[in-house]
Amino acid sequence: MRQFDLAPLYRSTVGFDRLFAALDGLVSAETAPTYPPYNIERTGENVYRVTVAVAGFTEADLSIEVKENALTIKGERKSADGKPADVLYQGIAARAFERRFQLADHVQVTGAVLENGLLHVDLVREVPEAKKPRRIEIASRAPSQPVIEGSVQQAA
Repeated sequence: MRQFDLAPLYRSTVGFDRLFAALDGLVSAETAPTYPPYNIERTGENVYRVTVAVAGFTEADLSIEVKENALTIKGERKSADGKPADVLYQGIAARAFERRFQLADHVQVTGAVLENGLLHVDLVREVPEAKKPRRIEIASRAPSQPVIEGSVQQAA
């Protein structure tokens, strides 16, 4: 894959840090981890769900953390007695993982549930009233009063 140098763009822009971080992520997508597989779904106007396939992991093996607009899901399987099992063939991945998702502004995690080997993390975007777009009415000015010019005569 051909490498692109984005350094000149960094020097000539202000306030586009997140855009360039996303571009860097696309350029280095070749080395991005693919385990565990996941889906990101939009289930409502401002409601989202991240589903991660974590077959073989229990609630105790998983941790979810939100920090500075980043959702991090970690998994590490622990054997019940502390000894590794004598596995003759391993086709089911059981390795530890860490998966990060960049969250947009005002996106909050509302809950998580583990069912049938899938971890569902529910998210909602709640934009504060002060940040929502609002319509500004345009007022029209009343026509100005006509000015009558004339000379003032003194009564004698």
